[in-house]
Amino acid sequence: MASHDSQPSNGTPIESETSSARGKSDIAWRYAREDNDPVTKKRVSITCLVYGKKFTGGGINRIKKHLAGQRGEVAPCAKVSLDKRQREVEADNDLSVDDNGGSYVQHQNDNGVQEIEDVQMNRQTSLRQTANKNAGSKAPTSAKQKSTGIGAYFAPRTTPGSQPSIKSALASKEVKYQTDMAVATWMYDACIPLNAVNSYYFQPMLDAVAAVGLGYKAPSYYDLRTNLLRAHVREVQLFVESFRKFWADTGCTIMADGWKDTSNRSLINFLVDCPKGTVFLKSVDASDMVKTGENLFSLLKEIVEIVGEQHVVQMVTDNASNYALAGKMLQEQFPNMYWTPCAAHSINLILKDFGELAHIKDVVKKASEVTKFIYNHLYVLKLLRKRTGWTEIIRPAATRFATNFIALQSILSHKHHLQGLVTCPDFVQSSYYKQVKARNMCKIVMDMEFWKDCTTVVKISEPLVRVLRLVDSEDKAAMGFLYDSILKAKSILWKLFNKKKREYEPYMNIISNRLDKHFRQKIHIMGYWLNPAIQYSEDMSKDSRIHSCVLDVIEDVAGYDRALQDKLMKEKQSFQDATKDFGRNLAINQRKTMTPAEWWRNFGCATPNLQKLAIRILSQTCSSSGCERNWSVFDRIHSKKRNRLEHQRLNDLVFVHYNLRLKTRNRNKKTCYDPIDFDAIDLTEDLVVDDEPEPFDVDELEAIATDVTIPIFENQSGNHVLPQARGDEDDGVDGDWNEFDEEVLMTNDLENDRFSDQVLNDVGYQDINLNDIPPFRS
Repeated sequence: MASHDSQPSNGTPIESETSSARGKSDIAWRYAREDNDPVTKKRVSITCLVYGKKFTGGGINRIKKHLAGQRGEVAPCAKVSLDKRQREVEADNDLSVDDNGGSYVQHQNDNGVQEIEDVQMNRQTSLRQTANKNAGSKAPTSAKQKSTGIGAYFAPRTTPGSQPSIKSALASKEVKYQTDMAVATWMYDACIPLNAVNSYYFQPMLDAVAAVGLGYKAPSYYDLRTNLLRAHVREVQLFVESFRKFWADTGCTIMADGWKDTSNRSLINFLVDCPKGTVFLKSVDASDMVKTGENLFSLLKEIVEIVGEQHVVQMVTDNASNYALAGKMLQEQFPNMYWTPCAAHSINLILKDFGELAHIKDVVKKASEVTKFIYNHLYVLKLLRKRTGWTEIIRPAATRFATNFIALQSILSHKHHLQGLVTCPDFVQSSYYKQVKARNMCKIVMDMEFWKDCTTVVKISEPLVRVLRLVDSEDKAAMGFLYDSILKAKSILWKLFNKKKREYEPYMNIISNRLDKHFRQKIHIMGYWLNPAIQYSEDMSKDSRIHSCVLDVIEDVAGYDRALQDKLMKEKQSFQDATKDFGRNLAINQRKTMTPAEWWRNFGCATPNLQKLAIRILSQTCSSSGCERNWSVFDRIHSKKRNRLEHQRLNDLVFVHYNLRLKTRNRNKKTCYDPIDFDAIDLTEDLVVDDEPEPFDVDELEAIATDVTIPIFENQSGNHVLPQARGDEDDGVDGDWNEFDEEVLMTNDLENDRFSDQVLNDVGYQDINLNDIPPFRS
């Protein structure tokens, strides 16, 4: 029978017996044979030489579809083995392309039978369909055209640096747009913060999904909150444990801070800081605990034992009296460890006390009237935004206490813009100009005494804002500079008021009161004394209390070890006299350029005991800002009532999140960081927004219709909540306070900040240019 006669008996293709078949140019005729009528010599059928199937109608295209496995008109060839396609790809056999863009590969099966493999991709999505159209229009149709090796179209599975797959190479702009829309739709529907795409792990996640290919099923809600979370906790725990070797070398600081979440639970966060970075340790739910000094001591002691007593140099908490008592008990239990209040909180309390003075209150009130009027009237704001060089007035600051001073500095820098506004014809001729509030605003802006007072307030607060930047910075440890910076801030204020006691005394009293309570800690003064940039300068204080404090620290470290006491005293004298390696020209030249800890590491080898002490003290932070930056994580995770995670799972989520962020920061160490947190302001603060904004009028509506810029304030309620101060007084029983960290719609470039132009160098403050500052009006 014909079907049996046509079955191949070996691996060699059976050639057509007619001259017409031999003359065919299509390469597919190698796998097909024409069957002609013996009388008329006309073709009556075509036989597949691979499978032996006979087709009585159609031409070579039916054979190609049969070989390529394209269903519809013909049945696919059963002997085309798909499981050997990758083997042929790696062998880089020639790819035969048909008229329609179909492709197939020739090889022999295990029995020596020659087979044809379909290598045209099954386009089951719009991406593959579009790619097929692009590829099909360019596919060669002539057998005379040179065929391309199949390896050029597929990336090898194991070869690094190989070219992208054909799917990504041929994806059109339309397909990319549809993919972007799919990602955006999911983010909008799930209320994912838009800055989530800036995550270091965002693109790797997409790459991993793409590598799996079509049909990947995302992890379930249950998997994310159980198995996967536990797996991540284990991985992050290994990362945290890797810091212990750094703690052993430089020592570490435990940072503790109490606060209340949206569910009114009282939580205490614990983090561990060293020059290598900060890691989140744990969060304790203290809602059921009476936060007395004794109870807090037991809790802090447990945390110290987890980290390791030998590693902990200091414990930083807030300034509440119960924490102070617990810190004192902790120092008695561990003589080599020190308790200190958060320096950033202490500076903020100084700024708060400044803000309570009547003349500063008056300046802030007037500035508030100006900003309220501008930011509650879009038409007026639009007029300002049209002015060349205009930037937004509001300069968000780290806390409520610093906000007023930063905002005053920003208003001062916009003096000419604001004065130009009140004389602008568009404004004068508008309906706003007739309002009482507008007239008050114009009166303030044109009052030169207001600008003089504003300048004075800014220059008074500037030294303390610099200290705030210093203690809140993550770039370098501030322990060696804190005490010196406070002394210099007092000196600057003293010069600012031309040494007139009546004028500077209120400010000096505030600083001195906080200095005695918060900044005369042993570790602060020891860091000041060990800083080589200060030790050998003329600015080194001769206060006898400093020398007594240094001796106290030596006694704490040595304990009853008389031999160690003698060594430390000899090494102390060597450091003071700049003998041994301390007196090298190289050491002298590096006193103000190296960080204090690194200077001791390089030039203190001849005094090993004092060197170890110096490195451990000078490597420490002075504030618990890392805890504060962590509150927003808790609130975002536990922001909705339906999210009823128990505290342990909540703790695990924050543990993973915070430490992953740490890993990212370590990768991006070159990123510029400003310790003043400009993302923490409430744009609906009293300084800016009226309690009940007035309805839009005609001018306002026209401004909205023509302004393509999104207004800063779209509604009164907003989603931005300013941190509440964690206790205005440092004698409170509880240091808890609330903070909700949300996105800020508008911030200025940090480069425009006046305070950032003159920053602390390694020695201390640069001198402020003291212009003729007029005194306040009486």
